Amino acid sequence: MKTQTAARLAWSLCAGCIAGICGLAVLKVLNGGTDLWSMPLVAAPLAFAVVGALVATHQPRNPVGWQLLAVGVFLTANLAGESYARYALVSAPGSLPGGMYGAWLGWTYAPIVATLVIFLPLYFPTGRLLSPRWRPVLWLGVGFLVLAVAGNALWPGPQVWLLGSSPAPNPVVFLPTAKPLFDLLRNLAALCLLLGLGGAIAALVIRFRRSRGVERQQLKWFTFAAALAPLPGFAYDMFPGISGLLRLVIYPLVPISVGVAILRYRLYEIDRIINRTLVYGLLTALLAGIYAGLVLVLGQLFGGLGAKPPSWVVAGATLAVAALFQPARRRIQQAVDRRFNRRKYHAATTIEAYSVRLRDQLDLDTLSAELVAVVDQTMEPTRVSLWLRSSPPGSSGPAGSEARQATWAY
Repeated sequence: MKTQTAARLAWSLCAGCIAGICGLAVLKVLNGGTDLWSMPLVAAPLAFAVVGALVATHQPRNPVGWQLLAVGVFLTANLAGESYARYALVSAPGSLPGGMYGAWLGWTYAPIVATLVIFLPLYFPTGRLLSPRWRPVLWLGVGFLVLAVAGNALWPGPQVWLLGSSPAPNPVVFLPTAKPLFDLLRNLAALCLLLGLGGAIAALVIRFRRSRGVERQQLKWFTFAAALAPLPGFAYDMFPGISGLLRLVIYPLVPISVGVAILRYRLYEIDRIINRTLVYGLLTALLAGIYAGLVLVLGQLFGGLGAKPPSWVVAGATLAVAALFQPARRRIQQAVDRRFNRRKYHAATTIEAYSVRLRDQLDLDTLSAELVAVVDQTMEPTRVSLWLRSSPPGSSGPAGSEARQATWAY
């Protein structure tokens, strides 16, 4: 595909997604209630569409960009169809035509799932399979896609799974008495998905173990976002108050991370991001646990069982957590570096040891050799040159000595 044609197609699909997202936002506001509460989900199709268009424009031969665009298109159709059906059939019945067709668009979840859990891990980041031996995994994804679309789009029954308590009849029914057949298609689709997911994860692990340099950094971006993706689902059951914020932040992180990896924008920042995520995630959990424990224990001791804790208990726990922040952060940072970033940890200890010897060592040649050894251990260069400036007249060093160059090659 020519670059200009690919760019026009990509941005046309992106523009269509943006128009659909605008309509989706309006429908969610009109529906109110639980539909309005799910407004943060709107950020996900927007991110997939925009990043997919950028990647497809710069690398039209790489299927990853088109996969992101496809997710954006189908996710927009899925969310817009649900909100449209909810408004036309529940919020304002009869106000808009074709509400049942909006509910029917629920089958679009199948290409979203197939792309995110099978196709994208197989092709990221090079746009090619690891080898032809991985084609069966690809065909499992295709099988899931076909079976899931057929089993859900043509299923002769109400769309209960889409609208919850307000089922809508399926407007596209060709075999009204063939429910067992479509149930079989759904079960086969689930089996294909399970096997394909296992194969895609195995392919991603093998690709990561074989990768070096730029490709490894790209895979770190992808796996970092993929590891965070389930958090909003877990938070929905445990901490419903913050699940909306997590959806707004984490779901768009998947396409953004893929875009950063493919376009190589600040590619090598991922190590720092992973490090900070581990440190501040553990720090937040630790301080929250300490705060909750102090408030609970002191509240029970001085406020009584089931009573509201005194204000001084809350203030004291807050001050204790504030005082513990910096020491706890340093300890956690050291533990994370020691466990997950051995090179940085060894570099820090090597430089610290050299700074101690620097105060006691007076021999210039010994200091020069030790300095080059420290640079070699911490930065691992291929060649090191150390220039020593000549001593000026009147200094304590040898008068008029010429500049010396000490060169070490590895």
